[in-house]
Amino acid sequence: MSVCKDEVKYIIRPVKLEDAEAVLDIHHSVIAEGEYFIKVSEEFTRTLEQQKEWIQKIIENEKDTLMVAEINGEIAGWIVFLSQDRKRLSHTGSFGLMINKNYRGIGIGRNLVTALLDWAEKNPSIEKVSLGVYSTNHKAISLYKSLGFIEEGRKIKEFKMNENEYVDDILMYKLV
Repeated sequence: MSVCKDEVKYIIRPVKLEDAEAVLDIHHSVIAEGEYFIKVSEEFTRTLEQQKEWIQKIIENEKDTLMVAEINGEIAGWIVFLSQDRKRLSHTGSFGLMINKNYRGIGIGRNLVTALLDWAEKNPSIEKVSLGVYSTNHKAISLYKSLGFIEEGRKIKEFKMNENEYVDDILMYKLV
């Protein structure tokens, strides 16, 4: 899929193994921001070799996908969908989305989620796409709602940000 927004042209495509380092770099940078990700920097210790193994497993599993947004050869963001292994959950999965800070606000997140939903609709094994999002991440919640996701639950005080600050985990889904 090729997209042009605000004079920025990018493509959304399936990940390649050679994207591993760029995907890992975005992962590290988003975690380092410390705002909307569960893990903190010292907890994310994945090596490049482990990243390649993770990507290879996703490529080999027809019920999982990892897509990237590429601008002039540079990976600007990615979305991963991981299915459930258990038989009674095998029709479901959840996704995570990360955009390089320099490329936010130009529609990459929306287009990655749309591409994921298109993929899920074509995948006969997938019926439900889910996610969890910090209750303080209003932009993301608005995006997901605009794409048809529905809040199905909330884990109260799920994340402890510091001694006196907690954030709820909002659980959302869309049937495809």
